[in-house]
Amino acid sequence: MSNTIIARFLARPGNEQQVEGILREMIVHTRREPGCLQYDLFRTSGSSAGFCLIERYTDAAAIEAHRATAHYKAYRAGIMDLLSAPIDVSILEPLDCRTG
Repeated sequence: MSNTIIARFLARPGNEQQVEGILREMIVHTRREPGCLQYDLFRTSGSSAGFCLIERYTDAAAIEAHRATAHYKAYRAGIMDLLSAPIDVSILEPLDCRTG
């Protein structure tokens, strides 16, 4: 069964567009990874500063492969100073789901 990640971001005031740009750039690269099943970006309703990525990978090895890519390392290095809080990441293992 696949593994799902929910990653939440809160941009510092004035950095919203930069954060969105970095996250959109990740979409381009991550969706091409062989173990990536889903990589979707959302904005938190009612907030221009809140973003959420919903990611789904074939297995834990695909998550580790994702984290080893050059684009992942560049994103992590570039986004941290633009956020007002640490990235909130949850890795979910399915129990009863329609997908994966």
